[in-house]
Amino acid sequence: MKQMVKKGVVPGISYAIIDHHQIMANIIGDQEWVPYRKPLLDNQIYDLASLTKVVGTVPVILQLVQQHLLKINDSISKYLPEWKYPQVTVRHLLTHTSGIAGWIPHRNQLPPKKMLKAMLGLHINQNFDRKMVYSDTNFIFLGLIAKRITGKPIHQLITQMVLKPLDMTSSGFNPVDKKRCVPTEVMHGKLLKGTPDDPKAQILGPDCGSAGLFSTVSDLIKYCQAILYPQTDPAVLTPRMTNELFHDHTYHGSLGRSYGWAVRHKPHFYIYQSGYTGTGIAIQPDRQRAFIFLSNRVHPKRPNIPFLAYRKHVVETFISEK
Repeated sequence: MKQMVKKGVVPGISYAIIDHHQIMANIIGDQEWVPYRKPLLDNQIYDLASLTKVVGTVPVILQLVQQHLLKINDSISKYLPEWKYPQVTVRHLLTHTSGIAGWIPHRNQLPPKKMLKAMLGLHINQNFDRKMVYSDTNFIFLGLIAKRITGKPIHQLITQMVLKPLDMTSSGFNPVDKKRCVPTEVMHGKLLKGTPDDPKAQILGPDCGSAGLFSTVSDLIKYCQAILYPQTDPAVLTPRMTNELFHDHTYHGSLGRSYGWAVRHKPHFYIYQSGYTGTGIAIQPDRQRAFIFLSNRVHPKRPNIPFLAYRKHVVETFISEK
């Protein structure tokens, strides 16, 4: 990680390692380079990007299952009648095996209602239930399903059902204290700070189940502890439901995907999710370990492709430790 900062791959990194009940957290480098260099501070707020899926949307959906308001194998057409493919289930959305495909012209220029209408008009292809193809659309649909059931937008549900119960007081959407936020990229001549980097999250706002959450290392430690110790730590999922996160729920259990999380077995078992802005969480339930990695990879501009190999190496190094 020090090499990543030293070589200018990212401005800085905030990270934490949980090993049983021992916690080590640290920061390296700067929070921003543009318009001028600023050192990184403890417990700053990051745009989590796709970590929103596993930290927020997955726990909400699984709580609705616990409350018998939703079933994993329900057709999504039950909740989204506009959708024309009843064979697609909640499980397919959670595991990115829905096969949803298609191109929406000028998608990032559409207003919210037109964007959602266009997404609900997409088709499925030959990958349905056969191949894992990661797509934000799956989790945007999950957010819409949760809203149809509860009458509340997914961001409000995440706040009520995940952030508050776990006392994640520095986490949320559209953070008020933007001074604590680590900036992402310069977009349209303006430095994004406390505004989601994801265009879909910017447009859909509280209805975006795929991105938009901001958080800190300290709050994500609380989240990881709830996954590692659902019987003793404050938790939002039952131990039985938490255990479901550690299994492959795809076709024949062969595609390496749980509910939201990637499931990996080498060199040790772990679940993993990353975010485009430069974030990642790896959890090893059997070894009672977790790794939280937060950076602003896209500062001052995307895509910063070299970052991907570095992050992969850092995560694999953590997993390989004895």
